[in-house]
Amino acid sequence: MTKKRKDLLRLSDLEPQEVTDILDLADKLKKERKQGIPHRLLEGKTLGMIFTKASTRTRVSFEVGIYQLGGIGLYLNGGDIQLGRGEPIRDTARVLSRYLDGIMIRTYKQRDVEELARYSSVPVINGLTDYCHPCQVLADLQTIREYKGDFKGLKLAYIGDGNNMANSLIAGAIKTGMKIAIACPPNYMPDAEMVKWGKEAGVLEVTDSKWVAAKDADVLYTDVWASMGQESETAFRKEIFSGYFIDGALMETAKKDAIVLHCLPAHREEEITGEVFEKHSAEIFDEAENRLHVQKAIMVTLMG
Repeated sequence: MTKKRKDLLRLSDLEPQEVTDILDLADKLKKERKQGIPHRLLEGKTLGMIFTKASTRTRVSFEVGIYQLGGIGLYLNGGDIQLGRGEPIRDTARVLSRYLDGIMIRTYKQRDVEELARYSSVPVINGLTDYCHPCQVLADLQTIREYKGDFKGLKLAYIGDGNNMANSLIAGAIKTGMKIAIACPPNYMPDAEMVKWGKEAGVLEVTDSKWVAAKDADVLYTDVWASMGQESETAFRKEIFSGYFIDGALMETAKKDAIVLHCLPAHREEEITGEVFEKHSAEIFDEAENRLHVQKAIMVTLMG
């Protein structure tokens, strides 16, 4: 990232070179970790981690990541701190800025993350909102580049809900030059502005046919049909999304060497069959591991 950049709020905010720089640093940190070379680049730094949404990968990867970089992470449950008792976000931001060197927040509303960043004097990292998931997609991009070598000429097909993952994958495709095809039911399309941007950039195709989206794809990607906070819609969404899954037949329409990615957790026999999941588990769990390396790269870039 440029020296002027303070926060990571959306992937769309990054310049293409900034994305490349994060991925290059993530690769370097991953290699060093595998070789047992310590990289205590944030010695003595403290990351506050605010969670109003539960997490496995986000919490563990950030907490382990800051530790491996020589710092410490503080888990701040949204219901336990004053934010959960009505303190304005702007006040929480100004207080935490006096104690911490960086803040990661995983929550529902994108505007809450942006307000936190507006009033914080230390870097803010968006660990997930209902609008976007920049940390996950950077890990996805690292995984794609590991398996495919480059982004040039690649096609990614996303099958399922036009949710925060779809929005961020569109941004990732724009920043790297990949083509992306998104297949979802008509009333569950990605954010309209993201769709407009992707089409204007000439990288996006949106369809209600998973067969059209998956044709000749290099990467197939899916996510759960009902995200966190949508539990009351689970039964209804199972009906709406019943045809939007990745199975062996769909894999036949993609390229023979296509990889499969899933941001996890996976609901086998819903958005992906158990057979396809296990056949491509190497890619999927490399993708999960890369959350650690990418988030370390983000923290070093912003907090170093």
